Amino acid sequence: MGDTKEYQPLTRADKVSVVVYRAGIVGSTLTVTIGAVLWLFPQATLSAELVAPVALVALYASVGASVFFIHLYMGAYKKNLKIGYAVAIACLIPLYLMSNGNLPAAFASRAAIALFMLPLAGCLGFITAKEGFCFKLLEGYVLALLMPAYVLIVATGLLESRGAAYGLAAIAALLVLFTLRKVFMPLHNDIGDKTAYA
Repeated sequence: MGDTKEYQPLTRADKVSVVVYRAGIVGSTLTVTIGAVLWLFPQATLSAELVAPVALVALYASVGASVFFIHLYMGAYKKNLKIGYAVAIACLIPLYLMSNGNLPAAFASRAAIALFMLPLAGCLGFITAKEGFCFKLLEGYVLALLMPAYVLIVATGLLESRGAAYGLAAIAALLVLFTLRKVFMPLHNDIGDKTAYA
C-alpha cells in the first residue's frame, strides 16, 4: 500500500523519475482522449487518417514512459510489466501494417485488429490498478478492468462504431479523472521507502 510519508529526502534522479512516470500518465490520457474525439466527431476534427497514427505512437511512448519509470517494491512485477510492454510493442508492427497507416478505417472494417492493442491496454491497466491500490483511486481499478474488456468487446465486433466511440469516450473521461487525482500528489508519494525496493 502506498504511503504518503516522506521516508528519505528525494534525489534529483528520484524527482526526474516521478515526473517522467506522471508525464507518461498524462500523455496516455491525452492520446486516448484525442482518439475518442476523433472517433466521436470525425467530420469536425483534423483528418483522422493523419492524426491517428501519430496519436497511436504517442500512446505507446507515453505508456512506455510510465512502464519504465514506475516505482514498485516488488521487482518481479516491474520485470513482468516490461515484458508485457515488449509484447505490446511487437503487436504495434502488425497493427500498423494491417491498417496500411489508416487506423480508423482498419478498426471500422476489421474489428479483430483491436486484439493487437490488448497488451498495451493490460500495461496501462496495471499502472492504473497499482495507483488504485496504493492511493485508493477507485477509478484506477475500474480502468484496469474496463480497458482490456473494452478491447475484447471491440474485437468481437459486438459494438457498432458509434457504440465503440462512446466506450472510448467513457474510458477517456475516467482517465482524465484518474490523471487529475494522481499528478498533483506530492512527488515523494511515488517513491515511498527506497530501502524496501527489491
